[in-house]
Amino acid sequence: MTRHDLRHQGEAMLRTLFGSVVQPAGLGHLLTEAAYGGIWTRPGLSLQDRLVCSIAALGVGPRLKALRRHVGAGLDHGLTAEAIREILVQASLYSGFSAAEETLALAGEVFAERGIQFPADPPEDVSLEALDQRGAELMAALHGDRAGQGYASPDNPVTGQLYPAAIRYGYGEIWSRPGLEHRQRALVAVASFTALRLPEQVAKFGQSALNIGLTQTQVIEAIIQTAPLTGFPPALNALGAISAVFSA
Repeated sequence: MTRHDLRHQGEAMLRTLFGSVVQPAGLGHLLTEAAYGGIWTRPGLSLQDRLVCSIAALGVGPRLKALRRHVGAGLDHGLTAEAIREILVQASLYSGFSAAEETLALAGEVFAERGIQFPADPPEDVSLEALDQRGAELMAALHGDRAGQGYASPDNPVTGQLYPAAIRYGYGEIWSRPGLEHRQRALVAVASFTALRLPEQVAKFGQSALNIGLTQTQVIEAIIQTAPLTGFPPALNALGAISAVFSA
């Protein structure tokens, strides 16, 4: 394959995603060739799943200009408004709920431009005790024996001052909300942690993703997908971390 071939593939992908091949001035063919021709067209992960990863990675920044384009592309390629909302809510769990003030407002603008009503929030009438139980069960199903290791150890008096809230609201509330399948939420986690430069968490969730329907190839592709969006170095560090886990 030649650089011309990659650029041709990239232009086709740009038209598929955004309806235009126009790219920011100053980058030449870098995005068209390396990102859209070289990464977006890789096998191993569907276009819709690549959009899930992209929206998550851009949402933790947040990188609003690029996020706007990808939210629109997500709607064009089968992601519902509810699914996009859930990607951004889950991403804000990792980067801070303050990010959701900007990302959800932007998503609402894109929905409104298309005549789509912002989806209603899901019910929040489950008791705290039920959230704790649901969160613990989901965390165990996802992580197995590793659910109680490291900062998640129930015997750690320091992390134990915060981690129960992460179980309650992360797993019990957010991961249990409708709108995304658990395999999609695993993609959101892997892409978000890669973008946030947290390879240890990428390794943990990448390994756990195999328990809920993803393959090793899909986890690797989810990491690679973030490279042109939030940087090649964090993606390479995440790949190094996940390769050690998969090799073991």
